[in-house]
This record gives sequence, C-alpha cells and structure tokens, in this order.
Amino acid sequence: MSGKSGKAAAGTALGRVAREARPFLRARTRALVRLGGWSTLEFAQTFLTGLAVARALDDGFLDGRTGTGLAWLALAALAAVPAALATRGVFARLADLVEPLRDGLVRRASAQALHTALTATGPTTAGPVSRITHQSEIARDGWAGLVLALRSFVFTTAGALAGLAALSPRLLLVVLPPLLLGIALFLATLPPMAARQREYLGADEDFAAHAGRAAAALRDIAATGGAARTVAEAERNVRVQATAARALARWAGVRVLALAICGRLPVLLLLFAIPWLTRHGLTGGALVGAFTYLTFSLGPAVYALLSLIGTAGGRLVVVLDRFTGPVRLPAPPTASAPAPAARATAAPVPAVAELRSVDFAYGPAARPVLDRLDLTLRPGDRLAVVGPSGSGKSTLASVLAGVAAPTGGEVRWLGRPAGELDPTAVRTLLPQQPYVFSGTLRDNLRYLRPKARDRELSATVAAIGLDALVERLGGLDTPLDPRRLSPGERQLVALGRAHLTTAPLLILDEATSELDPEAEARAEGALAERAGAVLTIAHRIGSAYRAGRVLVMDGTRTVEGTPAELLDRSALFRDLAGRWSHIPG
Repeated sequence: MSGKSGKAAAGTALGRVAREARPFLRARTRALVRLGGWSTLEFAQTFLTGLAVARALDDGFLDGRTGTGLAWLALAALAAVPAALATRGVFARLADLVEPLRDGLVRRASAQALHTALTATGPTTAGPVSRITHQSEIARDGWAGLVLALRSFVFTTAGALAGLAALSPRLLLVVLPPLLLGIALFLATLPPMAARQREYLGADEDFAAHAGRAAAALRDIAATGGAARTVAEAERNVRVQATAARALARWAGVRVLALAICGRLPVLLLLFAIPWLTRHGLTGGALVGAFTYLTFSLGPAVYALLSLIGTAGGRLVVVLDRFTGPVRLPAPPTASAPAPAARATAAPVPAVAELRSVDFAYGPAARPVLDRLDLTLRPGDRLAVVGPSGSGKSTLASVLAGVAAPTGGEVRWLGRPAGELDPTAVRTLLPQQPYVFSGTLRDNLRYLRPKARDRELSATVAAIGLDALVERLGGLDTPLDPRRLSPGERQLVALGRAHLTTAPLLILDEATSELDPEAEARAEGALAERAGAVLTIAHRIGSAYRAGRVLVMDGTRTVEGTPAELLDRSALFRDLAGRWSHIPG
C-alpha cells in the first residue's frame, strides 16, 4: 500500500469508526456526565496546587509569614484528598463505557464469523478468530486507556491553564504556542501511523490464517514434501510484519519529537522568558507556581495522552474499523410478529443446524426411531422437544450432535455436512448425567473453554445460579469431590460450562431434570441469552412454554408448532400438558 493510499484508508477508517462511535456514546451520555462530574475534582486539585504554591511563597514565606505559607501548602495538600477519592468514582464509570464496547465487539465478530462460515464457498480464514480473541482485547484495553488519558488531559490541562492565567495572563503567551505546535505535529503523524498499523494487523491475520491451515494439513504437508514451501510462506508473512513494525518505529520517532515540543519546550521557553515576565510584574512565587503547573500537571497530562494516542490510539482506530459493517443474522419471525411482506423475497437466514430427511434405526431390521425427519434450527431459535419415554428424543439429540450417524438423510451444521466440521467448535451437548471431574470448580467450568476470563466466570455463576455452590465449596478454586455433589449441583456445573462456550448450537438432553422448577427456569433463561440456537429435551412443560417453539415426538410421528398451536393440533401435547405441572402464566 502506498503512503497516499494508506493515509486515505486511515482517514476512511477514522470516519467509519467515528460514525459508529457517535450512537455508542450518545447511548451512554449519563455515564459520560458522571465521569466528567468526578473529574471536576481533578480540575480543582490542579488549579489549587500551583496557585497555593505561589501564594505560599509570595504571601507567606517570602513575606516573613510562615504560618500563612504553611496554610497555603496545607490547602494544596487537602486538595489532593477529594481528587484521590474521585478515582474510585472514575473507575466505576469507566466500566460503564469499556465493558459494553468489548461485549458488543465480540457479538459483532461472532456474527461476522458465523456469516462467513455459513456463506463461504471455500476455506475460511482465522481472521474472525483473531478479532474475537486478540483484537477485541486490544480494543477494550486501548479504549479504557484512551478514556482515562483523555479525561485526565482535559481536566488537568484546563486546571493548569486556568491557574497560569490567574497568576499572569502573559504566562499563556509563553506556554500555549509550543503546546499547540507539538499537539498539531503529533496529530499529523496519526494517519500514516494508522496506515502502518492497518498493514501490521493485516499481516497478523494472514500469519494466523497460514498457521491454521498448516496445523490442519500437517499430514498432507509431510506426505507431499511441502514443508519447505510452508516454511517459506511463513517467512514471507514474518517479513511483512517486520516491515510494518519498522515503519511504525520510524513514525514513532516523529512522535517523540512532537512530545518534546509540547512537553519540554514550554519549560525551556519559560526559563528564557523570566526577565521579560519579571519586568512585567511576575513575582517569584508566581514563577514557581508556573513551573509547578508545567512540571507536575500540564507536562505529564500531555505526555500521557499523546503517548497513548500514538501507541494505542492509532491501533484502536484500525482495530475498531475491522469490526465496522456488522453482519446481522435476523431471528426467524414468530407467530405474534410475522415478517413484513417486503421480506418474503429475501434470501433465507442460513441454518445453524439442519436435519434433511434423516432416518435412524438401531439395526438393519429394526423399527426406525427417526423416519425422514426434517428439522431446521436458525440463529436465535429456541426449540423444546417433548414426548413419552422411548419416542426418540435422546436419539434426535445424539444425531443432531453428531454422536450417532443417521442411517439415511443428512445432518448439516452451518450450511455444511456435519462431518466436515469439528463438532466441539459447533455444538455443545449436555446429557442428563453430566461429567464432573476431580479438581477445582473453576477448572470444571472452564472445561469447554479453558481461556474464559474471571469476569465471564463471575457472570456465569450469577446467571446460572451457582452462587450457593460456590459459597458452600469456599470459592471457585477450592478442590471439589464429585461424589459430594448432589445430582442437581452436577447439572448446574455442566450448565455453567455450556453458558461459557461460544459454540453456536446448544443441545440439552434433560440436562435440568434434577433441578427444581425455579432453578430450571433461571438456567434456561440464562442459556437462552446466548447467541446461536438451543434445543432442549424438555423435562417439564415449563421448558416448552419458555422455548416458544415445540417439537412433539411420538415414535416416527412428529408435529411442530407453538404451545398454543399444539394444544389445538396435538392430542399428545394436550395430554402431556395436562399431566405436567408448573406451566408459566
């Protein structure tokens, strides 16, 4: 990419990110106002610090009044107390801005990855994986640092400049020109640095894609003697990354110069301007106060902001740009909210899982359990399966999960034959008797997603209802003995695992049978908030009503619909609903 095209791309990226940032920030106006409210204490502290030092000298120590000087210094010290207390409030409001950003980026990247998997005609790349894991964290950390630095810069700089003006307006004539010059030079470096950062991230995704393809084809590479070619391609990717890194380093040198101009030059100019300032009435205390503003407030705030913009800022814009243009997978229309007629000609939403004329029997001469069954689960679907014992519910779950191969027809995941995909990446199957191993509760919950974060674990514990178990065990890191867990507690642990996974298909085979109705409703409600599709082999009629869509199985005879529709169309469902209890109102 040439320099001009790189700058143009960076500018376009900044425009796209800015357009999407505006509604995000508007929706969080209250959090921004609260953040600004706490930050006014930092403005007050900055303003009083330099002013108190000047008054302590001019009105106190230099005038022979030690008590007055100490009083002014005490005021400067006391000003730091509310500012320190404000730190807690600032970080509380920071979470309101940072965590929604990361969660939204992960959801958007997951939708993009699912869309790619559903519509791609060739092999997919590892780019979406990099966005969900590595790049979403870059965005989260960069956004948090930028908010903190920008907030500190605005209120500290305002306090320092207000203090300088209070000491002598001529101080602004010395300080402002190099400050503005350095900031302008620094901002001019951002487009080319963003372009280089874009190239670096693109090289990172290319290398990740190459590594993924090579890992999946190790046998073929060894069998065909393609090791040298594979290594050569990896070396090319590394060279591209190194070139982009060196370009970033060169622009970083310009950034250092800009930082020196706005962070160091004001102090030097103030030294040179001392004779002129003193001739115009600047006192010794005011001069020391001015140096206090520059060295302890203004300089560090400018340096922190510009350093962060130069490192994390450009990278943040490039990373966020890779999440723009979200792919939205609409949920299927419901009976109460039919799809508009204008959508009748739109392309159908690709399915998470499909059964196409699936047959299954436990032997060549055995009676079929599934007979030419068609079933489609799209993103957002919640399907409950009900029926008497032996009607084929667990068999359906096994076939849909890829545990049992159909004797006829086809099982497809994400628009492809199930055999072409890694089952653990597509579906999570929870049986009635879950597996819990010796170890900590944290390890058990992370069994299907070892890198789950502590924040996500805490959210899962609260959502599924594991709080009592965590408290009884003494924490997530306390070793547990599976034999000492009740059947219901083992099911809750397995449900927690499922809540943490990112697999788009979740299959519950009576996985809540040992829970009481309230605990079951809480767990199912939490799992229903996950992206993708959920199929539940229902143990109680409440599960069917919560799912909203029900498949009634009676041997090879099946009927599907909403609970209200099935009360009219299915005698078996009416019978089951009459014998079950705890129907939601």
